[in-house]
Amino acid sequence: MKDIKVIVAAHLQYRMPSDGIYVPVLAGAEGKAETPPGYFRDDGGDNISSKNKSYCELTCLYWAWKNTSSDYLGLVHYRRHFRGRGRGDKFSKILTGEEAAGLLAQADVLVPKKRHYYIETNYSQYVHAHHAEGLLAAEAAIKELSPEYMPSYNKVMAERSGHKFNMFIMSRPLAESYCGWLFSVLAEAEKNIDISGWSAREQRVFGYLAERLLDVWLDHNGVAFKEVPYMFMERQNWPAKIAKFIKRKFCPRKHR
Repeated sequence: MKDIKVIVAAHLQYRMPSDGIYVPVLAGAEGKAETPPGYFRDDGGDNISSKNKSYCELTCLYWAWKNTSSDYLGLVHYRRHFRGRGRGDKFSKILTGEEAAGLLAQADVLVPKKRHYYIETNYSQYVHAHHAEGLLAAEAAIKELSPEYMPSYNKVMAERSGHKFNMFIMSRPLAESYCGWLFSVLAEAEKNIDISGWSAREQRVFGYLAERLLDVWLDHNGVAFKEVPYMFMERQNWPAKIAKFIKRKFCPRKHR
C-alpha cells in the first residue's frame, strides 16, 4: 500500500479520523505548553510555527514538508475532510487510506471539488472579500520569482471557480515542487505588505492567498488532478454564508 500521510491541521484538541494515513498536527504550537494526545507539533525542526496567525494551516504543511518523508503528502483541516464511501456519521465517511490510494492511481493529485462563485471571478471575489494588497503582492512576487507562471495566474484569476481550502493529497516529488514554489512566493509577498493594522481575520492573508495559488501551480505544471467530495464536520449556516457573500460583493469594505 502507498505510504500516504495526510496532515490534519488543528489548533485545539478535536476528534480525529481513525485511519492511519491521518496525522494530527497542532497548528501555531510555538508557545503552547500542552500537546493534545496523539498530536505532533508544528514548531519542531525546520518550522514557521510563529507565523501561524498569518499563514494559518500552512504552518503545519511547512512542518510536514521539511520534517517528514512519506511517499505521499496531504493537508486537510480538523473540521473539513475529503469524503469517502463510508456510511454512518460524518467521521465514518472520511476518505480512507485505501480509497485515497485507489484514487491516486488515477491522478497525480487529489483536490476538493471546486467552489463556484458564478457572479464573481476568483480575482474579484478576493478583492471584495479581502484587502487587495495581499493579492497584488502575490502577483508581484510571481512576476519577480517565476514570471513563467503569469499566464496561469491570469487564467485562474479570470475563472469563476477554484479548488479552495488548502486541501490536497499528492506524491512527495510533487509536494516538494508545490511547497518550494508556494512558500517562496508567499515569503516574497510577505516582504512587501504591512498587515500589522489589519483585523485578525485579514491577517490570515497568506492562508487565503495559498487557496488561490494551488490552481495556478496545477495549471502551469499541467498536473493531472482528481476532484474528491469534501465535507464540513459541523453544521453550517448556508443562508448566512450566502448573504455575507453577496454583501461583500456590493459593499466590500464594510463587510470584511
